[in-house]
Amino acid sequence: MDATKAIIDTVERFRQRRTAQLILELDLTEGLTEGPPSDPLSAVLSMRKTRLADVLDGLRRARGDSRVKALIVKIGGRPIGLAAVQELRAAVVELRAAGKLTVAFGETFGEFGAGTVPYYLASAFERVLLQPSGDVGLTGISLEQRFLKNALVKAGVDYQVGQRHEYKTAANTFTQDHMTEAHRESMARIAESVIEQVVAGVAEGRGLAPERVRELIDKGPFIGQEAVDAGLVDRLAYRDEVYDEVRGEDDLLLYVGRYAKGPIAGKLHKPGERVVALIHGHGMIRLGRSGRSPLGGGGAMGSDTICAAFRAARRDDSVQAIVFRVDSPGGSYVASDAVWREVVLARKAGKPVIISMGDLAASGGYFVSMAADVIVAQPGTLTGSIGVFGGKPALGELLGRIGVTSDAVDIGANSGMFSTNRSWSEPQWERVNAWLDRIYDDFVGKVAEGRGIDRERAHELARGRVWTGADAHARGLVDELGGLEDAVALARKRVGLPADAPVRTFPRLHPLERLRPAESSDDRAAALTRVSLEAWGPLTQAAAHLGLPQYGPLMLPGWWTIR
Repeated sequence: MDATKAIIDTVERFRQRRTAQLILELDLTEGLTEGPPSDPLSAVLSMRKTRLADVLDGLRRARGDSRVKALIVKIGGRPIGLAAVQELRAAVVELRAAGKLTVAFGETFGEFGAGTVPYYLASAFERVLLQPSGDVGLTGISLEQRFLKNALVKAGVDYQVGQRHEYKTAANTFTQDHMTEAHRESMARIAESVIEQVVAGVAEGRGLAPERVRELIDKGPFIGQEAVDAGLVDRLAYRDEVYDEVRGEDDLLLYVGRYAKGPIAGKLHKPGERVVALIHGHGMIRLGRSGRSPLGGGGAMGSDTICAAFRAARRDDSVQAIVFRVDSPGGSYVASDAVWREVVLARKAGKPVIISMGDLAASGGYFVSMAADVIVAQPGTLTGSIGVFGGKPALGELLGRIGVTSDAVDIGANSGMFSTNRSWSEPQWERVNAWLDRIYDDFVGKVAEGRGIDRERAHELARGRVWTGADAHARGLVDELGGLEDAVALARKRVGLPADAPVRTFPRLHPLERLRPAESSDDRAAALTRVSLEAWGPLTQAAAHLGLPQYGPLMLPGWWTIR
């Protein structure tokens, strides 16, 4: 009898779960991850992070699900890039339009610090609630860069660098002691473009005039009650009060990521069914395989991995179109060129390639994108930076000051030209500049070809300058403004697939990616992820890869953080 009762209770609980109203949850305090992990280490390090694609897919499905009553999102913690925030905002706005309640909760939007971008995300929600002790750090946009030239001179370091052209400022931190005119012009326009987007979004979300939002930005940051009085926040409340306000007695809590992956997400694609391939290219571009160093440095887009994914998608008869998600500050020219070639070959094989740019698709990130049929970017995406730089520090004097000496045997006039113990000779400097000219000419020529413009116009848009997605779109470097969902929809439409045609990720997900998350914050503690012993074998192997990331010639400056 006890066994029978247990079975009946289980069936009843399952029935209730299938028919109950759902409150979807999303916790952004750990940030978001762009694509699937490319190696075991990345899989372990990202286990607590939700994938952006899963969130977007879950919110899209929720729009048409009558069981979904509301969405509660906790905002704060690790920063999220501006373009990712804009993708989330768009998904939230559409969920609101479908009649679902959307609630943003923050313990603080910038605790004694900048919180413009987190609040910009919150402003898209129907209700914005703030913990009574929290603040709203709506203070605007500040782009700051430190310069090391004088310190390097004092240390005895001679930093030699060549760049194409004046807007390619990645190495300025080592060669200048202030912003050049071109550097300041580029940064000023980026900051103004971003603040225009933030003002427009906050004004629309909170029902305020743009002029009023500008005034509030100049008066920020705001203490909690001040934010309520200014109309930036609806009321002050603790987390339990937020949930009590939204959740009914019989409502179920479910994380958006779990909702997107669960049985309610719909059927999987059938073998042979026509699909759209989704390829993720995340991180600095390098030769070899995608992954990350166990010593740090973040993920990397390996040309071998990305090229293999393109080849697999190109040769798969079920794949009708390819969406290439690019989120990269650039890197190796040779690796970027290898990926560019695979994009060209995919198009020649009759499979359209649609680029979806994330937070960054600049320099090498633009190089791998420019041959596609269509480029889609968010207004806040940082892209362009069509240019190149190359250089090295000469550390001989510095090392000599601390008693370190070196000697060498050189066979070949230029065999030691890449040593950091000595500066380049005039003939060696000529070779470096010939190399930079070759790369820049190739880059600009391929931009002209891919974008259907003449070379002079391509050079005018290039010169190493970084653009926001909005400005790049106005200048023809980007075709459409939108996110990953827009790119997928465009790919389906371009090849005549139905609006719900499946999307298949290339390369296949790593087994650790299949670890299932907790269903909700209520049962998170009871559902701690269990990693089997088998998972540690590949992880141990990954620890052998200790090479530091390459610092490639097609790189975006390192100061592009907008918060």
